[in-house]
Amino acid sequence: MTTARQAAVDILARSHSRAGFASELIDEQLNRAPLSGQDRRFVTQLVFGVLRRKGTLDALLRPFIRTPLHAVQDRVWDVLHLGAFQLTFLTHVPKHAAVHETVELAGHIGSPQAKGFLNGVLRRVAELVTDDFTDKPTADAVPFDWEAKKPNPPASFPKREGGERPGVRSPSPLGGGVGEGSASITPRYRKLTKPVLPDPAAEPDAYLAAAFSWPKWLANGWLDLFGADECTRLGFWFNSPPPLWIRTNKLRVDRETYRLQLAAGLIDAEPGEHPQSLRLLENHSIRDLPGYADGDFAVQDHSSMLVAAAIAPQPGMRILDLCAAPGGKTTHLAELMDNRGYITACDIDQKRLDTVMSLSQRLGIKGVEPVLLKENDDPPPGPFDAALVDVPCSNTGVLGRRPEVRWRLKPIEFEHLIRLQTKLLLQAVERVKPKGVVVYSTCSIEPDENERVVQGVRRAIKGLTLEAEHHSIPGRPSDGGYWARLRKL
Repeated sequence: MTTARQAAVDILARSHSRAGFASELIDEQLNRAPLSGQDRRFVTQLVFGVLRRKGTLDALLRPFIRTPLHAVQDRVWDVLHLGAFQLTFLTHVPKHAAVHETVELAGHIGSPQAKGFLNGVLRRVAELVTDDFTDKPTADAVPFDWEAKKPNPPASFPKREGGERPGVRSPSPLGGGVGEGSASITPRYRKLTKPVLPDPAAEPDAYLAAAFSWPKWLANGWLDLFGADECTRLGFWFNSPPPLWIRTNKLRVDRETYRLQLAAGLIDAEPGEHPQSLRLLENHSIRDLPGYADGDFAVQDHSSMLVAAAIAPQPGMRILDLCAAPGGKTTHLAELMDNRGYITACDIDQKRLDTVMSLSQRLGIKGVEPVLLKENDDPPPGPFDAALVDVPCSNTGVLGRRPEVRWRLKPIEFEHLIRLQTKLLLQAVERVKPKGVVVYSTCSIEPDENERVVQGVRRAIKGLTLEAEHHSIPGRPSDGGYWARLRKL
């Protein structure tokens, strides 16, 4: 019988091959493994925790590995990460149990000879991690968790005159305090018996990378762009489980009625800014929520709900959804048109396009025509009343939800992404009628993928008006992202 730790280490192995995002791999594994509800939650906690904290776990492990690091097998590294995560970040798991149960995975991964090595390293990590906490970042304390106070957030990142978003520079060393325009947080750092992290005052970029588990290049860029305080807040946010948001299906039920249905089942939820949004205060199995099979709701982050609404779709409109999968924004457009519109839903992956249609069927959505685009295919010619271009992007606004992105993404990929984003936006503009609307969106917080792509297309196409744009800031209250509404004159 498969144990929770065995399932977790198998999922981690698959994640290295880019077989899918962690959430997809976890679902596949748990559908095959007969685990209890408690063990299923433990698997999810382990996998996401290791992927989010991998950089920090490496910093904790390296001082105790005497062999060349490249000589350690990948699957043995996975076991080390799994053990170090439990020892450092899971206070409900006794240290002796974390060490023993993790070392026993050596046989499961086909490396029984590694037991002694695993046991020696993990015992040293157990001795390194204390039960004491502080609220200050130091080289001998690991960021553990945080409590966010209710902020009064601006609608977007602060802007310079002319609309460009600046970095919010902090004159002080990295701290757990409040940067300009950021939410107040109360951080906890777990004390170590000796320093293993860079000095946050002397090497703020190296500290950010090791303490919050980011690639060094990303820490450098964000420190310049956002400043030290905001980077600290982002670090805690992206290393915490993201909240679960759902969008009530306005074709079937209004938000307050559905919230009361949840309350009747002892499920607490609070409304968000968008009139269809609800945030569940605890995690629940999606398929077990009331009305799932009847299509009363879809899972969608709050920031994503704002994108379809930016088009202001009306019944009878013909809309091009150029990058439709997995279908959250597609179906939202249909709901906003009261199921009386026509959506051409394009994607380059048949499996993901099938997901769009499955979601449409569950929600009772009509008028969605799926179109599979092969490489170098042009989108349908239209003309359309409006277009949504939710482009492939770096995903830097959703690193908590897709933690493996921080390790898969490379700086050289931005050039390719920006070319593709620009091409897709140009294609959408060409296919919209005069006076039609195009909404461009990403789940990125990088200016090069967001406002600068829009600025470049506006320079290339005269008579394209920027009517509105919005930056969703990670953690205030949900995922990070961007959208811009353009009008073709």
